[in-house]
Amino acid sequence: MITRDSIETAYSFLHQKRNVYIHSSLDWQKDDIEYAIAAYVDSMSQELYDAISGGSVEFLRDHQHFAEDISHAVEQLEKML
Repeated sequence: MITRDSIETAYSFLHQKRNVYIHSSLDWQKDDIEYAIAAYVDSMSQELYDAISGGSVEFLRDHQHFAEDISHAVEQLEKML
């Protein structure tokens, strides 16, 4: 079962990191955000992760698709709130 609290926590964290990521021009900062998000999703409820990832195990973990994934994750979490 996905709790509202877990959705709100994930939304707050990912929304904040996405906003910094999309406005950053510093590669090291973007890399740090990608690393932090990957660590976060490793500890996230599997049920919640599956709900926002569509079942993709590389979601929010793949450098090439990270910008798309983080925006998609925030959108999905907004819908769940």
